[in-house]
Amino acid sequence: MTETQQGLQERDSTEAVRRRVAADHSLLRFICAELTRGYFLEHNEAKYTERRQRVYTCMRIPGELEKLMVFGYFVCLDAFLYTFTLLPLRVLLALLRLLALPCCGLRELRLLQPSQVCDILKGFIAVLCCFLMRYVDYAMMYHLIRGQSVIKLYVIYNMLEVADRLFSSVGQDILDALYWTATEPKERKRAHIGVIPHFLIAVLYVFLHTILIMVQATTLNVAFNSQNKSLLTIMMSSNFVEIKGCVFKKFEKNNLFHMSNSDIKERFTNFILIFIVCLRNMEQFSWNPDHLWVLLPDVSMAVASEIAVDIVKHAFVTKFNDITADVYSEYRARLAFDLVSSRKKNAYTDYSDSVARRMGFIPLPLAVLLICVMTSSLKIQGPLSYMCVMLFYLGMITLKVLNSIILLGKSCLYVKKANMEEKLVRNHQIPALNPSHQASKSQSKALRSTDPIQISAVATIVTQPSGLRSSVQELSSPVGGFQASDTAEGKAAVSKGSEVKHGSRKENLLDVDHFAICGNRID
Repeated sequence: MTETQQGLQERDSTEAVRRRVAADHSLLRFICAELTRGYFLEHNEAKYTERRQRVYTCMRIPGELEKLMVFGYFVCLDAFLYTFTLLPLRVLLALLRLLALPCCGLRELRLLQPSQVCDILKGFIAVLCCFLMRYVDYAMMYHLIRGQSVIKLYVIYNMLEVADRLFSSVGQDILDALYWTATEPKERKRAHIGVIPHFLIAVLYVFLHTILIMVQATTLNVAFNSQNKSLLTIMMSSNFVEIKGCVFKKFEKNNLFHMSNSDIKERFTNFILIFIVCLRNMEQFSWNPDHLWVLLPDVSMAVASEIAVDIVKHAFVTKFNDITADVYSEYRARLAFDLVSSRKKNAYTDYSDSVARRMGFIPLPLAVLLICVMTSSLKIQGPLSYMCVMLFYLGMITLKVLNSIILLGKSCLYVKKANMEEKLVRNHQIPALNPSHQASKSQSKALRSTDPIQISAVATIVTQPSGLRSSVQELSSPVGGFQASDTAEGKAAVSKGSEVKHGSRKENLLDVDHFAICGNRID
């Protein structure tokens, strides 16, 4: 029995040693396997190619976004300069026509053209608002805002940004309602409250919006002049809150287009506000040029934070929603399409109004504020001062004309590159096939007219390739596309348009109505 127990113990010990050796061998094999284990990325090639493409898209976003921003900035600048340069001349021509009609006899059905009526209304609104702004004390507003705490000013500044967007949203609707009420055919049944109430509402809106922008500029001026710059730092850091509110939301192409237009408008408005702040500070320091170097770091920080926030925001929005960087070229072509469409002879809206509807940028309140600031900051005395003002005005007209020529030439390039010429012709072909009972004679007369317009003039001024020049001439002629099309094709286009209107389909950038985008609403 004892021998049996000893044999079992020896066998158990031998088995334990064998297991221990086997365990040591398995551990060594595991460690060797971990050290020498391989894998092949080409087994999931599509996944890694997509990830690499996302990185390349993020790298392309800054360049493509800034191209759109620069183009949109000069589009806003063109509409803004129009208020100072060409609008006063158009108002003067309209008033001269109105005064000359009694001498020539009332032979025409219209005393003024609809565009002239709109120009006169814009001029009167600007003059009345400039007169009302004389009773607003900027110094009292500055000291009232400066006496508030930093946190309160930070909250006020954010509230002003939201209020500015709301005012821009309702403002263009108010102005459009005034323009249509003043130019609506009189034979139609009256369905409005009258021109004078609409005019008073428009004046009240522009006046309140101007005061709102003035409070924004004053708050920014207080931030620039604060001792420890803490308020300016907090205000600039508030831009990064936009990243949190945007990057984690689902965006379609149309929504991203709305956000891009809002960023263009916001950047241009901030540049004007910074210019007003610098103007006020230079006035306080007796126009000492050395003070510009004191303001330069703050201005650079404000501009740099705005650009950095836009780049980061758009980079992550496109990454999370799988949107390519080429979409910004489509957005730029869409803005160019609006610019070219508004330059046609039978355009249905003014160019500045088209920019206001597309971007939510209304130049009238900002122009009124800049006029009031410049007239209060600059003292004009003597004939030499008036001569300098005249030269400055002529320089602004020159800048406006050059900017318009370059923009129009670039826009024709973008429209041609995006293959949108047919859409441009079709937008004016369908209304010509269905004229209203009131304007059928004038529209048919306009279709027979072959007078060149601004685009053909631009085609001769701006040096472009021959293919572009021919395409510009095709875009400028309101006849070629209409006379070359058969009536059957026109009816087919009309029927197709009605089917699209009543059908359920997803909107693309070309089919989004201007009024649906006013105020940068995101559906």
